[in-house]
Amino acid sequence: MNLVDGQNDTRYSAQHSMLEAGFGGRPKTSVYARGSDRKVRPVPVSRCERPGLDSITGMLERIGCGWLVLSESKRVLKWNAAAEIILDSYGNSPGPHSDLAAALRSLIASVPAHFTPGTLSWIVIRSAGDRPVILNEEGIVTPDRSIILALLDRQPRSGPNPQTLQKMFGLTGAETHLALRLAKGDAPLEIAEHCQLSRTTIRTQLASLFAKTDTKRQAELVALLGRISVLP
Repeated sequence: MNLVDGQNDTRYSAQHSMLEAGFGGRPKTSVYARGSDRKVRPVPVSRCERPGLDSITGMLERIGCGWLVLSESKRVLKWNAAAEIILDSYGNSPGPHSDLAAALRSLIASVPAHFTPGTLSWIVIRSAGDRPVILNEEGIVTPDRSIILALLDRQPRSGPNPQTLQKMFGLTGAETHLALRLAKGDAPLEIAEHCQLSRTTIRTQLASLFAKTDTKRQAELVALLGRISVLP
């Protein structure tokens, strides 16, 4: 694991035995055959047994992290709602596909970052405007050599978990983003202007939110979101 410290840009290297074992590395200990003094050589885990892209992003979803998947050429391929919210809450303006890449570049502009194809990197954000800390996991190999970036926000969460909302009500990414902005107290028209969306689009998404959450008014929806905020 390589760590890039946002404070002094010093890189450290450390062995992470648990991740090596979990992601296809060779075991550290020797294994003895039952009833024998003969050592059994550790067998390397084959490439096909490594976790797939969906299993890694699924794990990140379950622990409430934002994530982005980049191609070898560093182009944004996939992301989740939590990634949009995290980038947006730190002064960036994600939304359209191209804006996500710009928001990511803005976030890590003050820290030297080297994302190698086939790896997982953790971007730890400590507070708004502060330089993030980046940890690069060397033992991950994704099938298509894509790059996974996990966004870990250490700020206290004041709204509902995006993944919880999506699972409970079957919301789309856009509907989840709108719900979280409403939970923060933003008005629909302010959200439309900030995200460069038409009023018609916002009204359509809001109507869908009412239908899926079985609410009828914005105040009722916001109150529901507030109650759900206590859920993991």
